[in-house]
Amino acid sequence: MRSTARKAAQAVETADISDAPRVAFPATAVNDPAGGTTPITHWEIGRLIERAHRRFLDVLRAELTRLSVDDISPSQVMLLFTIGNDELSVRDLLERGHYLGSNASYNLKQLVDAGYVHRTASQRDRRSARLRLSEKAQDLCDAIRATHDSRQISHDNDQTTELGIAYGVLRRLELLWTGSLR
Repeated sequence: MRSTARKAAQAVETADISDAPRVAFPATAVNDPAGGTTPITHWEIGRLIERAHRRFLDVLRAELTRLSVDDISPSQVMLLFTIGNDELSVRDLLERGHYLGSNASYNLKQLVDAGYVHRTASQRDRRSARLRLSEKAQDLCDAIRATHDSRQISHDNDQTTELGIAYGVLRRLELLWTGSLR
């Protein structure tokens, strides 16, 4: 099951937006707390994505608590996963994760001070820093990944398919919004 979702995600990630399958949604409006309906707009989708991201950070916070880790925030965990097994420049990290510069700088300093990230001067350009995860960070990422992988395995095929569709829709939306900036 996990490999099916991973294959679907990889196919969507490498596909051109014109190649992506179109998904028809039955609802064109959402229920409004005031009792009416609100049309589904890009604004509403953006707000939903923001709320979902906050809930995901809450899930990460609970996971950190379960692991008795109190020297790192959920946002900083996201930075660790963005760095992954790579050695990145700060600029690459900012582009890859779409972080705000000052916020990322603060979080990176915290991660370096706590021993999660090794920061070294670039061999080619001493003004540029290279970032890579420490063993402590890799162990934390592995523990979090193991928990999420075990939850993913417990999903049925329908949930796995729905996650693949959701990923595809969000990826197309990202490409649409990126294209509209140009």
